[in-house]
Amino acid sequence: MAAFADGLKDERERAEVKRVADALGADAGFDLPGLYREVLIDKPDLAQVAGALGSPEARQLAFEMALGVCDADGAQNPAEREFIQRLAHALGLDAAAVAATSQQADAVVDAAFAAGPGQPTSASAAAARQPGAAASDAAGLSGTVTGRSSMTDAETDALILKAAITNAALEILPESLASMAIIPLQVRLVYRIGKAHGYPMDASQARDFLATVGVGLTGQYLEQFGRKLLGGLLGGIGGGLGRSIGRQAASSGMSFATTYALGRVAQRYYASGRSIDATTLKQAFVSMLEEAKGLAPRYHGQIEQMAGRIDTRNLASLIKSA
Repeated sequence: MAAFADGLKDERERAEVKRVADALGADAGFDLPGLYREVLIDKPDLAQVAGALGSPEARQLAFEMALGVCDADGAQNPAEREFIQRLAHALGLDAAAVAATSQQADAVVDAAFAAGPGQPTSASAAAARQPGAAASDAAGLSGTVTGRSSMTDAETDALILKAAITNAALEILPESLASMAIIPLQVRLVYRIGKAHGYPMDASQARDFLATVGVGLTGQYLEQFGRKLLGGLLGGIGGGLGRSIGRQAASSGMSFATTYALGRVAQRYYASGRSIDATTLKQAFVSMLEEAKGLAPRYHGQIEQMAGRIDTRNLASLIKSA
């Protein structure tokens, strides 16, 4: 219900949410695709749905998940805000707790576009970039990237790898707020790479890049959170649905690969002077994603170490420093 609360989901997003419902439904052992159709067509009563959640823990988890879904593609629109307010009331949640959770989620979303330590300004990045410079691989994204950036290749490599490791670590943490930070970190990665090449980036441009290469924001969040629920990482809330934690390790590897591939393709896109067309970008992302899946196991130790260091009470600072 949260996924469609804004009333704006285009066909690509609907298809992505359906894909997630089909995939999670096979693992869950019940009819998630049927629930998808019910929400889309029958418009179930929110109070009745909320009333089926018996424990305070389940109600709080449902609120956090819905909040994350509504925040996945950026700031909530009026329809989403109204849905979240109605949901909190239907769940009977404490107003102070709702406000605190919403404030945390907002801080995580906003952190994607905050200035971070050592981050170049638009002016300095523009001065570093040669106008008209293009990568020699603009058509196929193979070969050497030659566009000028205020970051060296080594610095960009380190930025991409750190973001991938951090997102993989967030995926294996049990707190629901950790899942909310994954997409803002991906958006921030694209934002910083574009800024380093001198482009006046904003929220819509960074998110549009993710959509262009085929990364659905709402669908990705639903899948990440759903895997945690089915993997039994959320404090036993899943009950009989709890499965092997090993499955979560595979999901963590996917978060690593998606983030790594996004960074690599963004690096080539902005170095090319944004001359690469959407079809080529998407093809390049798919190819890089397959390559990145093979890289994730190499960094298993670093991912676990990062997970042990993350303070989920201070995720906004983590994103700002990325």
